[in-house]
Amino acid sequence: PGRLLLVLAVLLALATLVGILIGQSSSGWALSLHSDVLDWRWPRIFAAAGSGALLAIAGTLIQRVTANPMASPELLGISGGAAIALILTIFLVPAPSNLTLVGAGTVGALVVLGVLVALNRASGFQPERLLLSGVAITALFDAVRSIVLAGGDPRGQQVIAWLSGSTYYVDPVSALVVLGIGALAAVAAQALTRWLDILPLGAATAKALGIHVERARLGLLATVAILTAVATLIVGPLSFVGLLAPHMARLLGLSRARAHLAGAALIGALLMVLADWVGRQLLFPQEIPAGLVASLIGGSYFMWGLRKL
Repeated sequence: PGRLLLVLAVLLALATLVGILIGQSSSGWALSLHSDVLDWRWPRIFAAAGSGALLAIAGTLIQRVTANPMASPELLGISGGAAIALILTIFLVPAPSNLTLVGAGTVGALVVLGVLVALNRASGFQPERLLLSGVAITALFDAVRSIVLAGGDPRGQQVIAWLSGSTYYVDPVSALVVLGIGALAAVAAQALTRWLDILPLGAATAKALGIHVERARLGLLATVAILTAVATLIVGPLSFVGLLAPHMARLLGLSRARAHLAGAALIGALLMVLADWVGRQLLFPQEIPAGLVASLIGGSYFMWGLRKL
């Protein structure tokens, strides 16, 4: 696992350099060292890497807690709650600042987390009930989004770009914050590996080994909510990254929790960096949001995987 993680880290570093330095211009492909170009590119690449790592870690946590390989951060409804709050703020508050949007999104994520806790406390936070509650919240989010965007308001274009997983509006401060939080989350998540190795064995086995199952599930759920909310606030409710990265890490043989978390974080960051770069180059000078490119990659991966079943 150590060598494999080193290879993934090197690939991520190379992809980051390519994303920042190489791209198309009016004169064709070029190595860009001009400060104006670099100042525009590096916040997007850093934000993509940080959000990809955050969602990959959140996806790994939720898949191991629920023992459900199809679980993903989006299914908990946390990103949906943050998105609803952001959309309402954009439409109801005149010229909201970035701080206002972040605050509104955080409140929305915390409200959804409170609803999940209230709905599932009596059942001991059983994985099946958690996922069903999240699916219901996500359905409500989809309905609110459709109603808001159906009006044809010009502000809907900003919302659509954000919902697509775009890095268009990321500023340098936000990029550094999300990258730093992603790196800290990858390190801090290592403290949860004992829970993650034992909880998939079942509640009875976990209790026999001295784990307070309800507290462990609630702690992991809160961690997933925070990581998902941070990524959602920066680049929108990305699809497939939180589902795809843990699967790819397992496919590479990273099965124990410690290596699985680290590998998924690196793969998630690598996927989002590549998705952002490909989205900028594929239809140059037009761009495709990184979230949509990541969804295309994820959908293709799962279609390829289904042919083996």
